[in-house]
Amino acid sequence: MNDQKIQKFHVIGISVRTTNENGKSSQDIEALWGKFWGEDIQKQIPNKVNDDIYAVYTDYESDVNGPYTVIIGLPVHSLDSIPKGFIGKTIEVDVYQKFVSKGKMPEAVLNTWMEIWQDTSLKRAYHADFTVHGKKYYDGDKAEVETFISIKK
Repeated sequence: MNDQKIQKFHVIGISVRTTNENGKSSQDIEALWGKFWGEDIQKQIPNKVNDDIYAVYTDYESDVNGPYTVIIGLPVHSLDSIPKGFIGKTIEVDVYQKFVSKGKMPEAVLNTWMEIWQDTSLKRAYHADFTVHGKKYYDGDKAEVETFISIKK
């Protein structure tokens, strides 16, 4: 884990508004991933920077207990052309703590989130958090996903 300043970037993808209450987020996020893969969303996104998949957790109402928006999409050069039914979001410059999930997915990422939620020393800012599913995401039992949590400066 280490702190990193991440520059502003843009993402286009599909989204859902959810909450962690009563396991709702697990159902909503699983359905969103199902739609992402099932409808080949990745191929419909214009102006891609690369093929890394981002899952962005943003627009927090309060903290881990309040509603928030999840966007699954790709980083893009601009938000000038957002397809119908998609959402565009600019993630502003911020300081993040980085976590790396290693192993079988999605279990490894879920374990990382459990670690984050239980870490009382982590001073979360609840601006925007995101996971990056790059080339190593497809490496089976050796897969890796990076998770970035916005922290208070």
